[in-house]
Amino acid sequence: MISLRYHIVSIAAVFLALAIGVVLGSTALNGSLLSGLSDQKGELGKRVSDLETERNQLNAELNKADSFAGGIGPLAVRGQLDKRTVALVTTPDAKPADRDAVRQLIEKSGAKVTGELQLTESFTDTNKADQLREIVTRSLPSGAQLPTASDPGTLAGGLIGNLVLLNKDNNKPQASPEESTAALSGLVDGGFVKPTGGVRPGQLAVVLTGGKATGEAAGDQASTVARFATQLDRSGAGTVLAGGRGSADGTGPVGVARADTAATSILSTVDNVHSAAGQVATVLGLREQLEEKAGRYGVAGNAQAPAPGAESDNG
Repeated sequence: MISLRYHIVSIAAVFLALAIGVVLGSTALNGSLLSGLSDQKGELGKRVSDLETERNQLNAELNKADSFAGGIGPLAVRGQLDKRTVALVTTPDAKPADRDAVRQLIEKSGAKVTGELQLTESFTDTNKADQLREIVTRSLPSGAQLPTASDPGTLAGGLIGNLVLLNKDNNKPQASPEESTAALSGLVDGGFVKPTGGVRPGQLAVVLTGGKATGEAAGDQASTVARFATQLDRSGAGTVLAGGRGSADGTGPVGVARADTAATSILSTVDNVHSAAGQVATVLGLREQLEEKAGRYGVAGNAQAPAPGAESDNG
């Protein structure tokens, strides 16, 4: 007679056998799995090593190309802006090294830099937009008219354009010395600009900015700079908006300007002013502006060519 104890022992033996089978099976499976993962790790490690080697080679080639552009730059721009005058406008994130390099190339081209106007962080601060509008409205020189747009970037471009750029038709100042001093003082007192030395009007302007905008209000800040540069272009013989790495992205000033067909029809943009090639393109872009032409230059996907006169597949 089969007892209850026999049934219990039999069931326990079955479960023990199943457990042993599972352990043995999983051990064999884990060994195979670990072996496969080890092989994949080796392959991935080799791929990473190959990619790092390729990256280092590309960086070395890029550095050589940039060194070549830096060496040939003064020759490429020589005489392009002979006896012209250029005003510099910089944003808070513009790199001093980029500014100095562009300034030197402008001088190598035969032009004279008439001064630098630094925009402050308050200039693009959305919380201070109403204050900027109010200062612009009451500081307008007599006879000048503000654009109909109400955004602070365009309005400020309308005012500052009268202060830093000559009239493109008669090559004369658009504001008297007294009016310029009063308007600049209002902007300085409001914390929106910082003049470097004496700011005298020039025929052309370069708006130099940094790279990709960041933060919650990045889009609004980039739009302010882009619209400011566009209106500045309308105020004189021409303007180039030049930014660094990432500036052509959707949240960068150059990218915002390039997304606006009304802006790109008149304003020239450069997206790699951090490089020697981009600095040369900036100066050549000023020359192009004198010929009432505009273009998108640099290395970003929305650039049409590396520099004026250079063809590209970007379109």
